[in-house]
Amino acid sequence: MSLFDNFNFNKLKDGLSKTRNKIVNTITETISGKAVIDDKTLDEIEEILISSDIGFDTANSIIENTRKNLKSDKDRSDLNILGSVKKELISVFNFQNNDTYDSKLLKFKPYVILIVGINGAGKTTTIGKLAYNFKNAGLKVVIGAADTFRAAANEQLEIWSKRAGVQLIQKAQGSDPSSVVFETVQKAVKEKFDVVLIDTAGRLHNKSHLMDELGKIKRVITKVLPDAPHDTFLVIDGNTGQNALVQADEFSKVTNITGLIVTKLDGTAKGGVIFQICANQKIPVKYIGVGENIDDLQTFNPELFVKAIFDL
Repeated sequence: MSLFDNFNFNKLKDGLSKTRNKIVNTITETISGKAVIDDKTLDEIEEILISSDIGFDTANSIIENTRKNLKSDKDRSDLNILGSVKKELISVFNFQNNDTYDSKLLKFKPYVILIVGINGAGKTTTIGKLAYNFKNAGLKVVIGAADTFRAAANEQLEIWSKRAGVQLIQKAQGSDPSSVVFETVQKAVKEKFDVVLIDTAGRLHNKSHLMDELGKIKRVITKVLPDAPHDTFLVIDGNTGQNALVQADEFSKVTNITGLIVTKLDGTAKGGVIFQICANQKIPVKYIGVGENIDDLQTFNPELFVKAIFDL
């Protein structure tokens, strides 16, 4: 992506240290010193991948393809085993599109992004960090604080919007979220903003009435901009492991998720869940969070993500 350069490999590598220990170091211990890497050893590697939240189906596919690769080249060295697993993990992301913000910003003005996710996933801080990225790229940004159910949500968003140096539209706790959205998008059109970020309440995936609110918000947006929102990003907490997969499944049933933002990867050994979600849902990962600072939200790069995990 050429819009903003916010990628730091060393920071990514440090942030993924717990995931690396869970996956690569355990695999290395399993295969180290073995004269022959046989089917039993590959089964052990598959169990390691499953226990790392990569998921049964994804792990099984990776190991089966690794078996095929090893049969064709006969090289069963430690490095080749790891190289084959690494290659298969990268292939999980083959579906990811190459859409750039550059093209969307040229096509849509303003470019509207709806942010969804449950409470505690890091949604509010993620919006602040996204706003910071766009602002640093020289764009005019406004945030709509449509999580009107919690006073704390608006307070946090106000802090983050000030850090990012962008405008915030908010109303009193208990206000109709749709009215905030309407006012925000209308202001963005009138005052020629480049980017609109819409926060939403931290909806629990099993609360249908809260999910229905998403539909209402989208209808309000289309009254002002018929083709918006242009993207809907789901924020999930990397610490939640398998539960993150459930969230992706449930949110996908009620709205068109166009991208994932996976937060808090620096504090978890469950980073493998990214592979499982992408393999099952085919939703592209847009960003990953590897720290608490405002510049710690990094653009996702599949090859470098896997390299950071395997780079011992």
